[in-house]
Amino acid sequence: MKKYKVGIVGGTGMVGQRYVLLIAEHPWFELTAIAASSRSAGKTYEEAVLGRWAMDAPIPECAKKLIVKDALADMDEIVSDVDFVFSAVDMKKPDIIAMEEAYAKRECPVVSNNSANRWTPDVPMVIPEINPEHIKVIENQRKRLGTKRGFIAAKSNCSIQSYVPALHPLREEFGIKSVLACTYQAISGAGKTFERWPEMVDNCIPYIGGEEEKSEREPLKIWGKIENGAIIAATKPSITSQCLRVACSDGHMAAVFVSFDKKPSKEEIIDRWANFKGRAQELNLPTAPKQFLHYFTEDNRPQTRLDRNLENGMAISVGRLREDTQYDYKFVCLSHNTLRGAAGGAVLLAELLCAEGYIEASHLVS
Repeated sequence: MKKYKVGIVGGTGMVGQRYVLLIAEHPWFELTAIAASSRSAGKTYEEAVLGRWAMDAPIPECAKKLIVKDALADMDEIVSDVDFVFSAVDMKKPDIIAMEEAYAKRECPVVSNNSANRWTPDVPMVIPEINPEHIKVIENQRKRLGTKRGFIAAKSNCSIQSYVPALHPLREEFGIKSVLACTYQAISGAGKTFERWPEMVDNCIPYIGGEEEKSEREPLKIWGKIENGAIIAATKPSITSQCLRVACSDGHMAAVFVSFDKKPSKEEIIDRWANFKGRAQELNLPTAPKQFLHYFTEDNRPQTRLDRNLENGMAISVGRLREDTQYDYKFVCLSHNTLRGAAGGAVLLAELLCAEGYIEASHLVS
């Protein structure tokens, strides 16, 4: 089977490393370019991540000898070698916006893990099972950018990947009035390991900069509608959150409290979770979990170490559903933050864009 040629911009960081692993085994994508800062440019990928490789699996052979390019200075060369790029750079937001638009204007689609463009009105921010229709706004974005192929599409923040999927199958039928979500987020979300961040051993930090705003606002864009060439955010439900950094290597957990316009029974909620399928499942995309939402009946599940890798880290685990004294119900959710919440979610989004014809292969390779 022929494959799309793929580049990773920001390939030496933790999310970039995860991309490398995922693309190395991908049935549709072939890694042909890795870009990073000028500090890494000119080195082999193996040299560039020496002493910094944070994955459990070894560096794939297909990546070891690739020469790392400068994400900015070598942009023209990069776009000539790929059909699209994943963006996972660590830069200031205005610089990320400028860089991603520069790639797009060179007719190179950009699938971004960064937050910089998430609130650009004509940039879709997509969880493929939830709001795949938002990719239609790309046509309007292309008009603004003056492109035929190029565009930017973003995945949402890792903090919302556990609880928004669990709320979504209930939203239209029962109406969600208010949500309180407290997230307990692994250190890999900060690009760290315990070796690099020993202060996090046996510790919890009750603050993650910017995370609570993202957790409260981004679901409303996910649930928004396209109007006049832009995505208009939904006005409800009201969401409040607290986000804590906890001593786990991978896996973001959320304790969720929710009230409905029309209160469902517990059995109805579990049934909607069990039977929900999104566009990713309909298309049988390679990275999509077969069962998006898994409900555990045990009182002590889901657990981070036991359940974060469910369906290759792309499924959502849910448990402890019960009535609450202040809200209608409360439950707990878990997602793998560097798979479903970061690189895996972006790979799934890229698969959706390819399957729906928004990314075309200008030069497929066998």
